[in-house]
Amino acid sequence: MPMGTNGREIIVFEKVSKVYPLGETEVKALQDVDLVIREGEFVVILGPSGSGKTTLLNLIGGMDTVSSGRLVVNGRDISGLDVKSLTEYRRTQIGFIFQFFNLIPTLTALENVEFALELVSDNTRDKARKALEMVGLGGRADHFPSQLSGGEQQRVAIARAIVKDPPILLCDEPTGELDYETGKNVLRVMQEINREKGQTIILVTHNSAIAEMSHRTIRLHSGRLAEIVEIENPKDAMELVW
Repeated sequence: MPMGTNGREIIVFEKVSKVYPLGETEVKALQDVDLVIREGEFVVILGPSGSGKTTLLNLIGGMDTVSSGRLVVNGRDISGLDVKSLTEYRRTQIGFIFQFFNLIPTLTALENVEFALELVSDNTRDKARKALEMVGLGGRADHFPSQLSGGEQQRVAIARAIVKDPPILLCDEPTGELDYETGKNVLRVMQEINREKGQTIILVTHNSAIAEMSHRTIRLHSGRLAEIVEIENPKDAMELVW
């Protein structure tokens, strides 16, 4: 069992396939995927463009639905949920961190984080401040995105993702727009969240060096699981070299 996990199955793929129609043909984005991710794991998904990485992430995040098979998240089969149920699922179970920060430019850092809480929580200001403090931006709460560096903007995006305390964080190329040192600092924040809060993190990347900080690395090829590697001693994010 990977260090940092409690062994409980939080995400289970059972023969999951995803097919997209393309004119008169079909694109098989995922094919017969069987996969178990445990609570508290830090998992890195690797693979070339078109291998199915983002599709897998979107299925877990409820932004897309399976074509066949069964997908169980936190004990609930989400394979056939309707639009309303999927919206509620995303709101309560999932935090999203993307390559592009997607901050609202007319809101301060604090207001951007608060915005994620408006529909689900009271005391939004206190919770938003605590989330910013956790990512090291307590002193930048009143700054607008244009006044923040790229790394700071991504940390605001992380704060926005964790402020609802979701059990699962989904990260799609979160360092793709950042320079080397800034990228490592952002990964350090994510690693600390995983270690301190026990949230399950699934990170999609083209950068194979990032796999060294994970508990497990999953490699996809042409929509199929090609390899799963256990990392016995995950590196600290600041030790990574690429």
